[in-house]
Amino acid sequence: MGLSFFHPLRSGLVALLLIAGCTSRYQRDLGGDPERVVSKTYLANFDLAWLAALDALKSYPMDVSNREGGSLQTKWVENTAERNLVESFGPGVSYLKAQFRYRISLAKTKYDESDAVRISVQRSQLIQRDVLEGWKPIGSDEIEEKTLLYRIGQLISVKRRLQAIEDERTQRAVENSPLNASPARTTDPGSTPIDSKPQEQ
Repeated sequence: MGLSFFHPLRSGLVALLLIAGCTSRYQRDLGGDPERVVSKTYLANFDLAWLAALDALKSYPMDVSNREGGSLQTKWVENTAERNLVESFGPGVSYLKAQFRYRISLAKTKYDESDAVRISVQRSQLIQRDVLEGWKPIGSDEIEEKTLLYRIGQLISVKRRLQAIEDERTQRAVENSPLNASPARTTDPGSTPIDSKPQEQ
């Protein structure tokens, strides 16, 4: 009776272990979670962050650019050679085709009562091993996403400094404008200023 009671339980545990093993192998083959999103918050206004994100993606063809919604998405970009080069240093897997795209979202937020923007990056990578196999997503090691976020951060810093220089230049121009100069007091060359008249005795 005891053996018959534990037999179904043991069979269930074996099945769960087999499923877990297959899942782990599948995740290793795909490289992790294909829907992973990497985020970072920057002290900047939305306009500055938006321009920095656009500049960071300027080498990629754009599919979506929605400023009001704070979303950017590139078109699919072929990178078969790059993926095969990376895999040559690993298990030696080769791909027939490979392509990727970036999705970026920007959201206004606050940090210590200062304007800030939270930027999230998702890099989707698809691969095809042979002509009989369709496109399959593979996970990310987050290196590309973190590199892109670093580039965006650098561009925000550069644009902030340039904006500060431009604001200072504009302020100096306004202060030195003739319209802001104090009007000079003019007097008749043949007359004596009122405050310079000799007092009568």
